Amino acid sequence: MGNDLDHLITRLPSYSITMSSNRQSPAFLTVQNVSHVFGDKQKVLANLSFSLPAGGFTALVGPSGVGKSTLVRLLAGLLRPSSGQIQYANQAQNQTPSIGLMFQKDNLMPWRTAYENVRLPLEVQGVSLAEADTAVTNMLNLVGLAGFENSYPAQLSGGMAQRVALARALVHRPLLLLLDEPFGALDALTRERMGQELLRIWAALPVTVFMVTHSIQEAVLLADDVVVMGGQPATITERIQIGLPRPRTIEMQGSAQFQKCSGAVRQAIEKIQNGGVP
Repeated sequence: MGNDLDHLITRLPSYSITMSSNRQSPAFLTVQNVSHVFGDKQKVLANLSFSLPAGGFTALVGPSGVGKSTLVRLLAGLLRPSSGQIQYANQAQNQTPSIGLMFQKDNLMPWRTAYENVRLPLEVQGVSLAEADTAVTNMLNLVGLAGFENSYPAQLSGGMAQRVALARALVHRPLLLLLDEPFGALDALTRERMGQELLRIWAALPVTVFMVTHSIQEAVLLADDVVVMGGQPATITERIQIGLPRPRTIEMQGSAQFQKCSGAVRQAIEKIQNGGVP
């Protein structure tokens, strides 16, 4: 499998950032004192400040309804912050780089095959059919869907549909992958498998990942660090480094180090829910 994966990666179009050997490098994205207000009065986010290293994997957790999805939309450029600044490396102010988005719902077009759904971003960009065919075929192979190119969404399992959605989010060579509860609708075992698939693909591609999840275990198992957000309006309350070695495996969830990290994240969330009292 490893040799096949290496062969596929060499055939994918080149990316425009270079990764260090430990995947940690200068900030790719910097959020400075960002606040967001809906309407005239509803302040959802207050003075958020953090950065994401290029090629890193950061998870965002926090109580329901605090504005995690709003933050994802701000990072994607779908919303403009009411105040503050979101700056991407090598981009002019208020400009966003190539971004891939993936949500809890796969949002696949039911009248299009898996191949045609993945090709959609390239159609929007005006990529030639020949170049698009190579990129789509390679990406479907990468996510393990070779042989399902002509299947329609109704013919795919939930996990397979999310693989198509992931391929679609990555096919246009984004520098940033924003994931908003991407596996939340899947059963537990499929969710675990998709998490491992995501890690495999992330390890192969130079892409920065920012993932919203309600699962503490998922956040700790997948991410380099976990950002905890909460309050009304929401602020960043803690950022917890995850020191687990890579590659990560499901079996690590039984280790003392995993339990320690999970406990720290859980305690941070409970502190928010208790009004700041440990």
